[in-house]
Amino acid sequence: MAAECQRVDRSSHSMDKSITLPADEIFRNLENAKRFAIDIGGSLTKLAYYSTVQHKVAKVRSFDHTAKTEGEPLYEISMQEEVTARLHFIKFENAYIETCLDFIKDHLVNTETKVIKATGGGAHKFKDLIEKKLKLRVDKEDEMTCLIKGCNFVLRNIPHEAFVYVKHADSEFRFQNTHPDIFPYLLINIGSGVSIVKVESEDKFERVGGSSIGGGTFWGLGALLTKTKRFDELLQLASKGQHTSVDMLVKDIYGGSYGSLGLTGDLIASSFGKSATADNEFSKEDMAKSLLHMISNDIGQLACLYARLHNLTRVYFGGFFIRGHPVTMHTITYSINFFTKVRPTHPVITFYFQPWQTWICLHGCDPNQYSWGENYAGSSGLMSVSPDLNPMQRTRSGTFDMLEMDRLERQLVNLPLLQDPSSYIPDTVDLSEDALAREYWLYCFEEALDGVVKRAVASQPDLPEAAERAEKFRHKYRHKLQTLRQQPFAYGSLTVRSLLDTREHCLNEFNFPDPYSKIKQRENDIALKYFQKAIKSLEELSWEQRQFALVRGLLAGNVFDWGAKAVVLASNSSPALNDVTNSELQILTQRIAAMDLVIQSAVKEDRLTLVQSGSSSPCLDLSRLDKELAGVVRERHTDLVVIEGMGRAIHTNYYAMLSCESLKMAVIKNSWLADRLGGKLFSVVFKYEVPPKQKDVSGKCALFAD
Repeated sequence: MAAECQRVDRSSHSMDKSITLPADEIFRNLENAKRFAIDIGGSLTKLAYYSTVQHKVAKVRSFDHTAKTEGEPLYEISMQEEVTARLHFIKFENAYIETCLDFIKDHLVNTETKVIKATGGGAHKFKDLIEKKLKLRVDKEDEMTCLIKGCNFVLRNIPHEAFVYVKHADSEFRFQNTHPDIFPYLLINIGSGVSIVKVESEDKFERVGGSSIGGGTFWGLGALLTKTKRFDELLQLASKGQHTSVDMLVKDIYGGSYGSLGLTGDLIASSFGKSATADNEFSKEDMAKSLLHMISNDIGQLACLYARLHNLTRVYFGGFFIRGHPVTMHTITYSINFFTKVRPTHPVITFYFQPWQTWICLHGCDPNQYSWGENYAGSSGLMSVSPDLNPMQRTRSGTFDMLEMDRLERQLVNLPLLQDPSSYIPDTVDLSEDALAREYWLYCFEEALDGVVKRAVASQPDLPEAAERAEKFRHKYRHKLQTLRQQPFAYGSLTVRSLLDTREHCLNEFNFPDPYSKIKQRENDIALKYFQKAIKSLEELSWEQRQFALVRGLLAGNVFDWGAKAVVLASNSSPALNDVTNSELQILTQRIAAMDLVIQSAVKEDRLTLVQSGSSSPCLDLSRLDKELAGVVRERHTDLVVIEGMGRAIHTNYYAMLSCESLKMAVIKNSWLADRLGGKLFSVVFKYEVPPKQKDVSGKCALFAD
């Protein structure tokens, strides 16, 4: 790794034999980096930087309808450059800090950067090295403030950041939805030692306790016992060991269980208890496993005591010691279950993935002003260190974990009509838990790659390099699919929605913002030609016949015929497959209003309101909607929500519970899914639901359509 990084080779050479990405793929977009921050602990360095990203977006512009000639498109599509903000987080071992700083220095083009914010003990230890290498002044920030602010930030912006670990379950990782109000909670940060922090609000928190027995203890004692110097090698040894060879159990003392005290025979009575009397040698694996159990059990009991003391039920574990390692998480989970007597799904045993400390140092990242979302194209995801998993696994030693987050244009909030935002789960099926569904959908997305590549190239016929970029997209997305086939939990819950989002992120990465743009333009023009004929046919039907016709046509007609006083029509903010975007819908609605007096009157009187949803996916997450849309829904006292389309009403929101009447409507356009649901291809799903306590109907409707 060191040799490659010192040469600052921007070719396809990797930085280490165990890393498949070149250096400039790890430190992406450095030339546009505006601010840097670094958190250096006892073992790991967490680097964050804030950059601006220039990428292409598809813009539509309406033609002058008065001058429109036969055959002329309704609107024109142009590719324009847009600049957005991005956060980059990179985590690596301290052993590589010097060579990585060399690489950053040689590629730091932006001369505006004068200061690097820093936290952690290593910010003092490596201060001179950082200033010498980067020619930047190190500005120290309070570590605990950064930790808590960063924790709050990521919990709000990455829905599946927190998870419960259940060993031997069909899906060991059970991802948790974060409650809209994340406070209060207890944070157990396990680094070299343990810090326990009670967090009550954005700015109110205190360190209520801690312990000197933490990850550094495991590493130090493990090195003495096994002569193994690397932390990950110790974890590997522990995963293969049998702690019962070293630990004294209850049954070793009493010959069985101690029923009167509620102690089972296999409970550890004394860590390393057998080593005092046994004459035999103990294996490195067994000693490492015993040590891991001893420290994890101690941390688990400590967490339970502080949670009870402060009456908190939400407790998050994180830090260097956790690192997504199954044995560590299982031991802490077991310890807490024993001491609290709760079920494994209780939120008191929640872990997290990402390095949070560094984000708050980057000024200009106000979480209350913007929403952020993980960019799957640039994130490496969680890779297991378990030795018994697939060959594609990535050992942690000498590798880099990467997280990228894009700043979204608008703030995203919950739909006010969600019955219980804390229990809302947008996705109908978690593919990380359903092996048959996972294999089918991964195969389905991989088989569709050729078609997506062709559409991407066809959407940019005037750009000769489009074919080369499309092949790069194919390679990257296929690699993501292969990773997810082996590590379904790599990016949180694996769903059809996340697979679609990952594909959109990869397409945008290679400047294909709207591969379906030409297809949508052609279909919209054709649909407008038949609009008046379709409306006339509907008007000739009786009221009852008209309702059936509208259902069969999936809202292809006049929704005001239902008797709705007003309609809020929400469409995608950005392109996704062939779904209409808000900017396209604005133009289409203007054109329809010119042909139809009912629509014209509704638009003029603000009874038909077009609002963007904040989504750029064929699926729909009702917990992340445009703040303006949520405001309109609240102000209009909306009492009917119509969710239309297979992605929005089947893959997501099929089980969503709302506090008003709702219609979920879709045509099943996938034969496997139709069979799974007990229907046939092109069957229609029409699901009408009324909440338990229905209010009076006032006739205002919110429609999420494609």
